[in-house]
Amino acid sequence: MQTSNRILDDLARVANGAVSTLVGIKNEIDALVRQRIERLLNDADVVPREEFDAVKAMAAKARTEQEKLEKRIAGLEAKLGVKPAARTAKSTAKSTAKARKSAATKKKSAARRRPGKR
Repeated sequence: MQTSNRILDDLARVANGAVSTLVGIKNEIDALVRQRIERLLNDADVVPREEFDAVKAMAAKARTEQEKLEKRIAGLEAKLGVKPAARTAKSTAKSTAKARKSAATKKKSAARRRPGKR
């Protein structure tokens, strides 16, 4: 009986050691994957959530301010009896295309300034 208990104790120790080793390997793999993902995100120039939310709030505020100013200008033009300048779809499309071209140019020049990063 004593011999079988020793064998079982030894097997239990070996199994326990193997499980501990596997847990250590799993933790090491998790750390390596986390480092790779962080490096990938840093190289991709991903915007942090806080910055995105701040810019989104600024854009929303600017939009509401613009709408207020448009109403105010319309009221002032009505008081003066001036015919309001209507923006046509053609001029809006031109300004949108111009803004896109400008953004693309800025993006290309930024990529040139940072070699190795896109």
